[in-house]
Amino acid sequence: MNIPSELKYTKDHEWIKIEGDTVTIGITDFAQGELGDIVYVDVDTLDDTIEREDVFGSVEAVKTVSDLFMPLTGEVIAFNEGLEDEPEVVNKDPYGEGWIIKIALSDTSQLDDLLDAEAYKNLIQG
Repeated sequence: MNIPSELKYTKDHEWIKIEGDTVTIGITDFAQGELGDIVYVDVDTLDDTIEREDVFGSVEAVKTVSDLFMPLTGEVIAFNEGLEDEPEVVNKDPYGEGWIIKIALSDTSQLDDLLDAEAYKNLIQG
């Protein structure tokens, strides 16, 4: 299972890539594997400021729909529009082309609450 060490993670199986005040968010390799074939990614919060732990969208797979929870408070500044035509990219490349949103970070102190790769690995291995 792929858990890149340079990323941060949440207990809700999202990954976070921090680049200055801009944060890219997607779902982990583990999450996409659990969901199965992803058929739709729904994000209607573009340009909205979303509080940490609130739902910012959803991922629909063949058998289930899963809410996406905001790992950090911030304004949604970009949605990966490529996912509208090819949602399966999340399955193929969850940490690259399968990113879901980018946000402008509001509160850097929240970064301390994220999991590192080792802590996330421990979480999913029980």
